[in-house]
Amino acid sequence: MEMETRRIRRFVNHQRRNNTLLPLHTPSSSSNHLSNTISFFYCDYKFTSFNKPLFNFGRKYSNFFRLWFSIGLGFALSAMLGVTLVMLWELAIALNLCGESNEIRSLISELLFGFPNLLSGFTLSFADAGYICISTIISVFLHEFGHALAAASEGIQIEYIAIFIAVLFPGALVAFNDELVQASQHLTALRVYSAGIWHNAVCCAACGLTLFLLPLLLFPLYSSGHGAMVLDVPPTSPLFGYLAPGDVIISVDNVPIRNAQEWLKLNTLTYDTQLKNVNISQHTGDLGVLNNRKGYCVPSLVMEASKITELLENQHVCPRELSTFVKISCSDNITLDDGHSETDLSNGRRNIYCLNAKDVVKLDKCGDGWGLATSKGSSCSCSQDEFCLAPVQEPGMVWVEITYSSLSHECLHEENRLPVSNSSDLEETNCGATFIFAGDVISMAHSIHLTSYQPRWGPNIVAYFPNFLERILIWTFHVSLALALLNGLPVYFLDGESILEATLSHFTSLSPRKRKKVLRLCLLCGLLVSIFGLFRLLL
Repeated sequence: MEMETRRIRRFVNHQRRNNTLLPLHTPSSSSNHLSNTISFFYCDYKFTSFNKPLFNFGRKYSNFFRLWFSIGLGFALSAMLGVTLVMLWELAIALNLCGESNEIRSLISELLFGFPNLLSGFTLSFADAGYICISTIISVFLHEFGHALAAASEGIQIEYIAIFIAVLFPGALVAFNDELVQASQHLTALRVYSAGIWHNAVCCAACGLTLFLLPLLLFPLYSSGHGAMVLDVPPTSPLFGYLAPGDVIISVDNVPIRNAQEWLKLNTLTYDTQLKNVNISQHTGDLGVLNNRKGYCVPSLVMEASKITELLENQHVCPRELSTFVKISCSDNITLDDGHSETDLSNGRRNIYCLNAKDVVKLDKCGDGWGLATSKGSSCSCSQDEFCLAPVQEPGMVWVEITYSSLSHECLHEENRLPVSNSSDLEETNCGATFIFAGDVISMAHSIHLTSYQPRWGPNIVAYFPNFLERILIWTFHVSLALALLNGLPVYFLDGESILEATLSHFTSLSPRKRKKVLRLCLLCGLLVSIFGLFRLLL
């Protein structure tokens, strides 16, 4: 049987067929049947059902597609140049030839690998793994569809389309006659080879635009910008038994929360601010750390009733249901209002007050750590018969006030809810509450699943649709962008190899022998630099 060698356009695993475990040849065009490949490391399924429709569609609008993929050619060459410069920049940093920027490295790593810091160091969930699989299928399909459509618009017949699994990695490929591509006009091969990268870039733009317009697109069925609604509270969350699906988080420390992204950003900012303020915080012996920037205006009568005059070392004075407070000054300097010196404070000799958080959250606030505003119009002063008391925190812990409302029928049974921590309680409102969380706010913020969209009507299950759509768009954006940039690398087995080969063939006057040597040298250098650069970005 007469056999012809074909070039394989493959994503995910772009290896040429130079492994004996993979098929070395494809059947000739005269064959009526395609043989599928099954081995221990590789299996695929080939089909030709879409060959004729794709070819007819590409030929019918060939003028438009030539212009479309010519634009893609310019983008692919720019992407190849840009990603190569990034890898060279990483090499220069490693050789101490230029300075290092952690911010730029973080951005490049996020864009290049397509896995944003959405989880902030937390374990990848089963749902996120599913989103990645769906996003990868979409990105691979658009990539290979670009190659097939570009070839059809140039009059190049597609041999077959195949889906495969190499080791554990799924993928797809489009096979066509590479000799026919090389024999075409100068820009034909470059347009065909660049089409996959271009379609991935267009996919990124489409995802970004859809995400931007998503509130408008979902407006008839969902409202947004009015808080972050809770979808799920896992049993491992510190808020389990307290917040419930259907609750809407309204504010954190008096700062309004309009969507799920602001919930994460604000808690991260709160934690960072707490760390920056640790130098101006007072250490109260074994009790913990006193942050002067958050306080409550407590009446003097309440203070006298809850006052403990002497604090003994290694003694926990306040009962578990009460929280420890200390009188502070509102000035930026560490000035005590109860007549004790810093030496007395370090020795644990300071008046402390045991208060119920449920009663404290109803009082006016003092200090300048409460966000946008305070109840009295001044971030420091209290009235004459009140004093500013601040909570005493454990080192590394953050004290935050969280206000939420509830849209579910379960809000009428708040007494069945469990407390968040020993120092947490509720200020009940009409189907809502304000509570204090004292702990690791970063873990707390990521421990619940939120959505920025609230359904106007319908069953509770419809509340999950915007979150599903948003996550698919986000992951597809990053996965598709990463695949576009990786395929722009001038290394073996990726589209960058074919693009570089076609560029040298059509735009240089080198002899075939010299051109082959230059190509091998460029690919080898590109491979080494890329491996080194990617390794550094992964660290």
